[in-house]
Amino acid sequence: MSDVRAFLDASEAFFGHLAAVSFGALFLALLFHLVRLVFRVRAWQNILRAAYPDAGVPFWSAFGAYMGGVGVNAITPARGGDLVKLYLARHRVQGSSYPTLGSTLVVETLFDFVVGTVLLLVALQLGLLPGVSHLPALPAFDWSFVVGHPQIAAILGCMFVAGLILLVHWAAGHVTAFREKVTRGFAILDDWRAFTARVLVWQAASWVMRVVAVFWFLEAFHIAATPETVLAVLVVQGLATTLPFTPGGAGTQQAVLVFALAGTAARSAVLSFSVGMQLATVALNVVVGFAAIAIMLGTVRWRSHVLAPEEGLTSRARAAVRSRSDSRA
Repeated sequence: MSDVRAFLDASEAFFGHLAAVSFGALFLALLFHLVRLVFRVRAWQNILRAAYPDAGVPFWSAFGAYMGGVGVNAITPARGGDLVKLYLARHRVQGSSYPTLGSTLVVETLFDFVVGTVLLLVALQLGLLPGVSHLPALPAFDWSFVVGHPQIAAILGCMFVAGLILLVHWAAGHVTAFREKVTRGFAILDDWRAFTARVLVWQAASWVMRVVAVFWFLEAFHIAATPETVLAVLVVQGLATTLPFTPGGAGTQQAVLVFALAGTAARSAVLSFSVGMQLATVALNVVVGFAAIAIMLGTVRWRSHVLAPEEGLTSRARAAVRSRSDSRA
């Protein structure tokens, strides 16, 4: 409930500052946000192509699956949109399987993990984020139990990791086909030159677009877009999506950003910025994502990849096929 209250308070501040928003800067921020997602799709497409070199994997198939997942993630907790990505990709990539597609998503996050960790360490070193001792006191902090009970959290975490390792070990030892499918998703890592040129370059470009988008979001809400404030926003966004107990980390972002930008702008201005940025990106992600889902599931063309030829036809076409068959008989 604290997450909801924090987000509602921030929403009230946002609507109070709505008239002062620079919509030109906001448009540029959303444009660069969308370009960032396009670059990420290109990286994932290349990972899929390495896993399925004979399938082709058109860009728009990867784009539709990826953006469909982004749209669902924007309004559901615990990254439920990733399941949508897998479902849509499974029906678009010929001969694909869920274990392989799942491992491609792991590869797609490797660079983000490294960059996010470096940014987090830098932000902590510069004092842009609250220390561990201050985290439980922040309103709407999703990790309050973890931080407030570190020993219990550590034990539960170790149990979860141990169980996951045992499960993977059992699967690898008893289900050879499963192991091969999972390994196939990491195929791009076998060629580091290809991985660098086809994945890392696109993901690095997506991070550049992310930085530019944050810059224009800050400008739109008249908060000084210094390297420190941009870094703080990037790190807070990463924290909110690492353990997304609420959709898009709603509440958590507002709580941590108030601390991170305390010396930069007034609390009401920071709340207005945080909720405005979140509402704008969620709206764009939902519109593009659900449009992609509607297009991918609304056409019958994709069904021919996973169903029998006759099942991939419309009901009228199937009736015509049966009619011709009967007349020949």
